[in-house]
Amino acid sequence: MPLELGYCTNVHAGPDLESTKANLQDHALRVKELFSPGSPMGIGLWLAAPAAASLQNGTALEEFRDWLGEHGLHPFTLNGFPFGNFHQEVVKHDVYHPTWMDEKRLTYTRHLVHALDHLLPPGSEGSISTLPIAWGSPKLSLEMLDHAADNLVAVARQLAELEDNSGRLIYLCLEPEPGCALQRSDDILRFFQDHLLMRGEEHQVLRYLRVCHDVCHSAVMFESQADVLRSFSEAGIRVGKVQVSSAVEARFEELSPENRVVALDQLVGFAEHRYLHQTSTRQGDGTTTFYQDLSEALDQVEDASGLEETWCIHFHVPVYLEQFGHLHTSQHQIRECLETVLEDPEMTHFEVETYAWSVLPDSLQVGQLSDGIANEMRWFAELLAETGSGDLRD
Repeated sequence: MPLELGYCTNVHAGPDLESTKANLQDHALRVKELFSPGSPMGIGLWLAAPAAASLQNGTALEEFRDWLGEHGLHPFTLNGFPFGNFHQEVVKHDVYHPTWMDEKRLTYTRHLVHALDHLLPPGSEGSISTLPIAWGSPKLSLEMLDHAADNLVAVARQLAELEDNSGRLIYLCLEPEPGCALQRSDDILRFFQDHLLMRGEEHQVLRYLRVCHDVCHSAVMFESQADVLRSFSEAGIRVGKVQVSSAVEARFEELSPENRVVALDQLVGFAEHRYLHQTSTRQGDGTTTFYQDLSEALDQVEDASGLEETWCIHFHVPVYLEQFGHLHTSQHQIRECLETVLEDPEMTHFEVETYAWSVLPDSLQVGQLSDGIANEMRWFAELLAETGSGDLRD
């Protein structure tokens, strides 16, 4: 099957349909001109709850579909994780609301299913990524997890009915994230086993509920990309899409005492106030410590020159970057992920997701956002070609 590649439009501000369309006009069309001028270009479309709701009635959905088609934009996947304004002054923990125990999350996701079904051309399948239940603290009770599973299975039933009636295959993909109720591969495996697959609807669960594998998120948790992906496969859990993303790494143990101080000072530039930047540190003996935000990790440092550990920070930086100053990225893990995930020939959805362009340190900013996104798309397309991973969808 041809591979689908797009960039996630949650990088653009605006929760309503008018601003969504304006952002596509101002940015996505320029990215297409730079990256795919002669053929349609995939996008990972973010429709916030107000935009999704406005597409449920009347002719707005058909008009939006026609507009996308006329401009050669192919929304093969939706990002259904951020519910509201993902670019407000402070987002932090707000992005994890409403949870999957809340009917608002269920309604929003049903709206996304309806929208994606009508936006996709005949014969195309679609994916929707979603919140990994809730933020993980305080720990969710078994009853809360069961309630979340009830709502997820309700969507699976909707998706099964859709495929039965029209032949359209859409799957909903849980996206593990550091600090959340589902933050590691083991959390996903347990949730499927203990809360989803115990209901006598195994076929529906495994066909319509999948995983969105975010490369950055696994990197932050110091999980092997290959081990994570193969553990899902062995359990019969499919990866519905991969979010191509890269974390910030500080390899203090490789630096001189003087350069450790410089590297830590670089990290301070990433401790911005809008988004949560979960941070894990790993000692030489493999011991790890988790901080819910980079600022908390920075606060515990008394003497930077004595740091002898590796830090990995949930800050999505441009995927074409390998190193800047004394800091590295987890770019190398994108290749590891790619080599493993394509062992499944049915896994075809790739979404470049660098949503943090607006809060990058000045030294990493680009003149035009569309130029930076197009460079990311080119970099990953070249990686696909290098690894012989098949043809991109025309």
